[in-house]
Amino acid sequence: MAGRDVSDEVGGVLDPHAPDPPAWARMAAAEVVRAGEPDSGGVLRRRRPSIAPIVSVSDRYLVGPLDLRAVEFPYLLEFVRCRFEQPPDMRQARLAGVEFRDCWLPGLQGRNLRSDNDVQLVDGTVVAGTVDLTDGEIHGTLVLRGSTLVAESGPALHADRLQLAGALLAPNLTARGEIRIPGLRTGGNVNFAGALLDNPRGHGMNGNGVHVGGNLHLSPDPATGEPFRCNGQLFLPSARVDSDFSLRGAQLTPRTEHSRPLPPDDPFFDPNACLVADRSRVDGNVNLDRDFTSTGTIRIVNAHIGGSLRLSHSRIDLSGGVESFVEQVGSGPRPPGPYTDRALHLDGTDIRGGIDARHLRVAGQVRLVDVKVQGSALFDRAVLSNRYGDAVEGRRFSVGGNLDGRALLVFGSVLLPGAKIGANLDLRGSRLIAPGSYARDKSAKPSLDLRVSHIGRDLVCADGAEPFSAHGEIRMRRAEVSRETNFTGAELGNGRNTVALNAFGVQTQELRLDVAVPPKGRVDLRHLRCAFLTDNARFWNAQGRIELEDFRYDALGTPVELDDDAEIVRRLQWLRQGMRDVYRPGPYEQLAHMLRAAGNEEHAATVLVEKQRRRYQALADGAELAAPGIRAWSWLQRWMVGYGYRPTRALAWLLGFLIAGTVWFSLLPRPHEINADDHLVWNPVLYTLDLLVPIVDFGHKNKWAIGGAAQWISAVLIALGWILATTVAAGITRMLRRNT
Repeated sequence: MAGRDVSDEVGGVLDPHAPDPPAWARMAAAEVVRAGEPDSGGVLRRRRPSIAPIVSVSDRYLVGPLDLRAVEFPYLLEFVRCRFEQPPDMRQARLAGVEFRDCWLPGLQGRNLRSDNDVQLVDGTVVAGTVDLTDGEIHGTLVLRGSTLVAESGPALHADRLQLAGALLAPNLTARGEIRIPGLRTGGNVNFAGALLDNPRGHGMNGNGVHVGGNLHLSPDPATGEPFRCNGQLFLPSARVDSDFSLRGAQLTPRTEHSRPLPPDDPFFDPNACLVADRSRVDGNVNLDRDFTSTGTIRIVNAHIGGSLRLSHSRIDLSGGVESFVEQVGSGPRPPGPYTDRALHLDGTDIRGGIDARHLRVAGQVRLVDVKVQGSALFDRAVLSNRYGDAVEGRRFSVGGNLDGRALLVFGSVLLPGAKIGANLDLRGSRLIAPGSYARDKSAKPSLDLRVSHIGRDLVCADGAEPFSAHGEIRMRRAEVSRETNFTGAELGNGRNTVALNAFGVQTQELRLDVAVPPKGRVDLRHLRCAFLTDNARFWNAQGRIELEDFRYDALGTPVELDDDAEIVRRLQWLRQGMRDVYRPGPYEQLAHMLRAAGNEEHAATVLVEKQRRRYQALADGAELAAPGIRAWSWLQRWMVGYGYRPTRALAWLLGFLIAGTVWFSLLPRPHEINADDHLVWNPVLYTLDLLVPIVDFGHKNKWAIGGAAQWISAVLIALGWILATTVAAGITRMLRRNT
């Protein structure tokens, strides 16, 4: 079959975009169909021997219908600088291929089109209507490079369930209307680099359930540097991308009209989403980095990402440009926040690589509930702003490697209860400001919530280039930190919240509480367990009380030397200061137990003596009438026997009373013998010793008749002897039994 080359008959160069084409350019569109008929007498042109013959039309205004509906046309159709009066009709046609280069069309009807080669609308082609390729099958590539699609009604590109053996290439495309490609299947890439999708009242792109055999590129054009822009929603739920999904450097703006209002029973609906990729599956990386900007929610819920999620140097700003992303200094109008919408919504997403969000800027909530990251998550030098709300909501967030937020600036609360972090949670040099509040009672939320979380190595809330600072509570009840919990140089609390640090039930190997300034609030260390404790005077000088009941530590980071009595005095002062002079026996017993375990028996006894002194003082404060007696009894025990912890002092008192009794009885006249048959030699020393030492009888106490004041002194010596001797015996017993 032969065809003819009609381009040779053109009398000049036509401007296809001019609304009034010259008369010489007029040509009946039906001539194109007749050019492929056997009796046309023309000669077919071939670009290459392997390419089908071409029917080429140049510089023509094609009037009337170009009717190829249900026609099998085995030629490549090529239109160069042509203008069409009516939309070409290629429905159910079978073509070798078709190309529109720098043309103007009022639309293209290509439903169920079958093409053996590429379909191209390129090089400035303008379609003032819908390009309809629904249910089409193209065995080559669909190329929309540099074209403009302007929808008058309906979508700009209607390509539901389009099958492409090759790629969809639309770099620098301008689409005024919806790019509708749900169910699209491609064997190669989908490339909209540098494109502009402008449909602010609806979907910029509707790609529900698309399957991209290669990369999905919505990124800058490498030649011109023009970014991908979308005014309207990128709707890509259930999408499948076999390689990377890239929105690198893209600029996204949400739709202005929503498909439905926010239902009251669906708190997880995001009405202002720029990107919706729920249940999507990307086998490579998802790139939302390198100056990526969005003024609406980025929603990737219950998705699977085989590579990494990259958000570095990107900006998701729901403030309308009001957010400054800097800390307010001094008085002035209240900064914006909290924001109504979520900025980044990733609930339930499985990320097989990592998250790179360094230098990220977010105005709105980052939601990471049940997100699993196999690698590390990096938020170094990022700014997350949702003032007085939840900046990060990450319940049961799981990271296989590190969760780094060094020099992170957060306006709002970071909520990570039940989180599992395989290695380090590193927040050194970060600032957590303006925490949120609970809706039920307006009470303050913590700045950092790590309740029941598990950290495989270190929790670092220490100073870096700047001090770590948390204006609200650090809540880590019953958290497990396998190695070190570090608050070195930290600034905890701001005085407006009652609690600065809540570490109830925490288990860690090493606890560093050598803070930069005294915590501005209460500190709860009850039931905490650690092997090593490092602290300083500033920590114990917290503005609120330090709760220490059942706080256990095995050793101090800097051990107390055996001759360093001043350190014990300081530590006892720190305990009194931390507990606000409220008596609790546990902290003293713990300190003594730690000292005794280190072989420091003398200092342990000093601590226990102080515990008893504080105990009797507390008893006296609670008993008005008996207070003088309690204080006297406490004084007597302290100075005579050290509350039983200074047995050698009791021995010294025994010796002193022995000397005093001996002197007293030696000054008395010789007493009478009780039994006249006994003939004893009066010995004041043995008599006094017999009074002071119980149980043992030296044969003098009951042999002499003592009267007057001496009788009362004898009774006092007997009582003192029982007290002091039993104290000495108990002390000797403890020395023999080293396990007590």
